[in-house]
Amino acid sequence: MPEAPARRLAAVRVLVGAFALVYLALRALHIASYTGFPEAQLAPIGVVSVTGLPPDAGVIALLALTWLAMLGFTLGWRFRITGPVGALLLLWTLTYSSSWGQIFHTENALVLYALVLAVTRSADAYSLDARHRDEPAPHARYGWPLRLLAAVLVATYVIAGIAKLRWGGSAWAGGDVLRDTIAADALRKVLLGSSHSPLSELLLGQTWLFRGLAVLTLVVELGAPLALLHRRIAAVWALAVFGFHLGVLALMAILFPFPLSGVAFAPLFRAERVIEWFRRRWARMRGGGAAGPDASRAKAS
Repeated sequence: MPEAPARRLAAVRVLVGAFALVYLALRALHIASYTGFPEAQLAPIGVVSVTGLPPDAGVIALLALTWLAMLGFTLGWRFRITGPVGALLLLWTLTYSSSWGQIFHTENALVLYALVLAVTRSADAYSLDARHRDEPAPHARYGWPLRLLAAVLVATYVIAGIAKLRWGGSAWAGGDVLRDTIAADALRKVLLGSSHSPLSELLLGQTWLFRGLAVLTLVVELGAPLALLHRRIAAVWALAVFGFHLGVLALMAILFPFPLSGVAFAPLFRAERVIEWFRRRWARMRGGGAAGPDASRAKAS
């Protein structure tokens, strides 16, 4: 249970909440479009299979309520209510989206982060609730949630590595399974008229490349727990994972927005530095705009 400053956990809350707000805004029309689908196409999973579906208007209302609750989550406004409500609504909304055929496993870490942050003291700094209070001293209550979030992050990659071994066995390291997977994905997208990567067509004949990529993938995913040992190791691992996701985007046209945004790696580092940087930039912009010619004369004198 390492001690950590309150602002570090709060910074992760702000970053995760901001990402969720942007993500929901970009996906809103797509999620709302499911209300026009025949119910026979629905394959409910998770909480949707338990709670059932409201009327179409209810789905739209829940989507809007999710965004508003996550706004309160991000701002830290009445967080004891908006935190859990926002996280649970985010869970339901994104599970609903995944209940119409394709399970978006790229959203799992985002939802898990929100659930963890919602039930911890992540609004004790950088929040409307705490604006009239002094920031508390570093404490383990702010440290263990960060360790838990880091464990959630590395666990998602370890599970992915294990899945590759269960699916392809030792042959995965040979590269053929990876190359065949990329080829099948590209062919399916071409036949269905979906967006695909032209780069994969150019590189599929390079067996040596896919052998190296297959081994590197296993090292990055199964070696993920090493990131918990030290911040410098975490930095190297995060860069490797970032490069891995860029490779997936380049070869398969599959976007993993949460890790590529960098927000997924925030629990591993001093995330408050990001918030402080934005605050300084904002203060500089406001100060420069407000001062005008007077500031120039004061500087010259």
